[in-house]
Amino acid sequence: MPPLYQVDAFTSEKFKGNPAAVVVLEENADESWMQSVAAEMNLSETAFLLPTENGYNLRWFTPKAEVDLCGHATLASAHILYETGRLSENSAARFFTKSGLLTVHKKNNLLEMDFPAEPATEIPPLPILVRALGFSPVFAGQNRMDLLLVASDPDLVLNLKPDFHELGQIPVRGIIVTSRSNDSSFDFISRFFAPRFGVNEDPVTGSAHCCLAPYWASQLNKKSLIGFQASERGGIVNMRLEDDRVILAGNAVTIFTADLF
Repeated sequence: MPPLYQVDAFTSEKFKGNPAAVVVLEENADESWMQSVAAEMNLSETAFLLPTENGYNLRWFTPKAEVDLCGHATLASAHILYETGRLSENSAARFFTKSGLLTVHKKNNLLEMDFPAEPATEIPPLPILVRALGFSPVFAGQNRMDLLLVASDPDLVLNLKPDFHELGQIPVRGIIVTSRSNDSSFDFISRFFAPRFGVNEDPVTGSAHCCLAPYWASQLNKKSLIGFQASERGGIVNMRLEDDRVILAGNAVTIFTADLF
């Protein structure tokens, strides 16, 4: 009976941030079973950890499909390893994933994740995007996973009511919408929509900040940034750009634990 944990990531307050499920496996599991567990949990991501000689194999599933990269479920996974004593606090968590080796360190009460930067290449804004979002972006870009749309005003981001059916027709993992922040506590704000993968709006998306960090670093001429994901739950992501890597930092808190039969 593998243990299952539910963790709120990118927050130090329960019932905020982004919830993820974490399953710690003792042996390889069937992919269809993992997908069924993720659908049962019905969270934006469920992470599956399998111990290996030098770390853990890590896979992420939405309720509908496996994905190549997920920040908040990686943060939640590392949090569980440290909290349960599977990993000592002065050791790095090492995860072998579809996006290569990801490492997490515990520093100054924050978990720091070393992720690949995923900069967006400029593209013409798709008419379906303008129609579904209801505004014309000042910049449109795309990386290997997502689309990035930059709004001229934070109110456009905060008040956005997307047409999820339209967005779900676009063959990408998700759509990132962002603008500069009008709150001096943050450099920028963002929201993330992934209806094609069964997540209309994700509360806090660590992997989206692998795209947001290089964009805003170039716009603001700074390497260390603080972003606020302006979902209903909300969450704060600290990030630092280091060459072709993004260091994402945040807190996490466990909500409950259970056993899977």
